[in-house]
Amino acid sequence: MKITTVNVNGVRAAYRRGMEQWLAASAPDVLLLQEVRAPQGTAAQHLGEGWHVAESVCQIKGRAGVAVASRVVPLAVRDGAYPDELPVDTGRWLEVDLPLPGRDVPLTVVSAYLHSGEAGTEKMDAKYHHLDRVTERLAQLVADVEAGRRELLVAGDFNVAMTPLDIKNWKPNHNKTAGVLDQEIAYLERWLSTGLVDAVRQLHGPEQGPYTWWSWRGRAFDNNAGWRIDYHFVSPGLAQAATDYAVERAQTNAERFSDHAPMSVTYAL
Repeated sequence: MKITTVNVNGVRAAYRRGMEQWLAASAPDVLLLQEVRAPQGTAAQHLGEGWHVAESVCQIKGRAGVAVASRVVPLAVRDGAYPDELPVDTGRWLEVDLPLPGRDVPLTVVSAYLHSGEAGTEKMDAKYHHLDRVTERLAQLVADVEAGRRELLVAGDFNVAMTPLDIKNWKPNHNKTAGVLDQEIAYLERWLSTGLVDAVRQLHGPEQGPYTWWSWRGRAFDNNAGWRIDYHFVSPGLAQAATDYAVERAQTNAERFSDHAPMSVTYAL
């Protein structure tokens, strides 16, 4: 099962830039989208036939939005990380239960788009508020994993580079720029301490990268001055099934359909 996550930076814009051609060539079994930034049904319309699409639209027009598309019919769909979300937190967390071949428990996949934040502003307060709520929901999901009630994959744009291996320019950004603050990093470390596994780091090893985001500005893409802020955090059973990964980086800056590259992991399920 090939599961791909990608922040599309607006699904309509991504399709204008060539996402359709990439998707046909890549052919994932499950596709997680973030920053869809479009009304309900737009992602499904663009993806076309053959997909079962669940979408979570942000209450603020033109913001956020996540989706999960699968080739099989979902068993269940849950929208949101917690009840009574703030409008700015909506369209950022979507859970879909998928059948696992030969198993009587589902695979819960979560498409997550966490706040980017801005150091020293109210946007960081909003980010930490949302990260607290996500932490609470993850604890519930991990408890289900430990009880044998589900396997779990939480993937998407987490907007945090965890270590110097995850960003080319660590020193000028560390504890100065949102996404590289120790307080943010501590959340992801806490999630991994519950037993979840960073599947791509497991497969890639303790080497630089692989980056998944490059600024549109300057020559960041050409110079590979990137950040690894897109992840697959998975339950231990799923981590054991992870066999390969790929960051599907465009050949040139002009060929990119988003400022993020799709990141795929293949699981032997």
